[in-house]
Amino acid sequence: MKVLMTADTVGGVWTYALELAGALRRTGGRVVLATMGPPPDAAQRRDAREAGLELHESAYHLEWMDEPWEDVGRAGRWLLDLERDVEPDVVHLNGYAHASLPWRAPVMVVAHSCVCSWWRAVHGCDPPGDTWARYREATGRGLAAAEVVVAPTRAMLDALAACYDAPRRGEVICNGRDAARFQPGPKRPLVFAAGRVWDEAKNMRALEAVAGRLDWPVCIAGDQRHPVTGELPAMSVEQLGRLTPAEVARQLAAASIYALPARYEPFGLGALEAALAGCALVLGNIASLREVWADAALYVNPDEPEALGDALTALIREPARRRTLAQAARRRALTMTPARMADGYDRLYRDLASRRCGPAAARRPSAVTRS
Repeated sequence: MKVLMTADTVGGVWTYALELAGALRRTGGRVVLATMGPPPDAAQRRDAREAGLELHESAYHLEWMDEPWEDVGRAGRWLLDLERDVEPDVVHLNGYAHASLPWRAPVMVVAHSCVCSWWRAVHGCDPPGDTWARYREATGRGLAAAEVVVAPTRAMLDALAACYDAPRRGEVICNGRDAARFQPGPKRPLVFAAGRVWDEAKNMRALEAVAGRLDWPVCIAGDQRHPVTGELPAMSVEQLGRLTPAEVARQLAAASIYALPARYEPFGLGALEAALAGCALVLGNIASLREVWADAALYVNPDEPEALGDALTALIREPARRRTLAQAARRRALTMTPARMADGYDRLYRDLASRRCGPAAARRPSAVTRS
């Protein structure tokens, strides 16, 4: 299978794309990756080569950025030209707006997050219409045009259906990470977290609110400066800034507890990496994280810092319980492999490629299935 895939270079989508491409390559698949947003840096280009990716770079603004629509249009024309040259079996979009383009190949959209569901989870209401109406229109049009919409959790599919019309065909394919990259090490008395400090969905402020009452230090890795305002929030916990994947792996190997009191997290690659590295998980009590981790984590109300502090204190003071929880999380994480993820996508690619018989709008919806 030859797949034309889009991705941005910031955050979990880049990690997901490389992990999936590498796993598909081992089964004979080929991924051509078209990047938008900030261009990949030297390390990312090296990682892409190692994953067997054919990389095509651009710097077009992404659909969720401020005033992106001229760039979104230019990016669409670039992608159609790229499809003509590449002649893929399937187009795999890690975004929404471009799904409504006149593609020759069947089109899949993978829903990693969206502004509307983020806004509802964080603010409890829809995003302001004067700012986000065009985004919602473009996203809804793309979801309706896609032959299939994939999400890493059923909770994310449900969130999309609540914001837009339900996709005509939806599937859940769990994300995966290579366990060899995240091995447990000698554990230290440390609470570790990873997430964009400025992102209200990640809720790093809740950790800051309780850090002073904990017996262990709290360290947070992730982008600190807001990408639009440039604001650099002051926090009393130790901030490590943006780390390389290898640096994150070293921090997780040493940390005893991983905290993610998220209000919104459609899957949570960071929690998966932490579980593989033998950390006990303390997570926000939201549907997606409960779906992924079941009884292998402790859950707290994201809006109750006191509950977060109590949960962390309990694990700090009860080493046997902490080890039991970490072992349960690692057992569950070891089932979320890149090979399993690639098998799900490969099956879906082949199904789409075998049914090149007309536009997606002509197809009947089918039930949501899980891989």
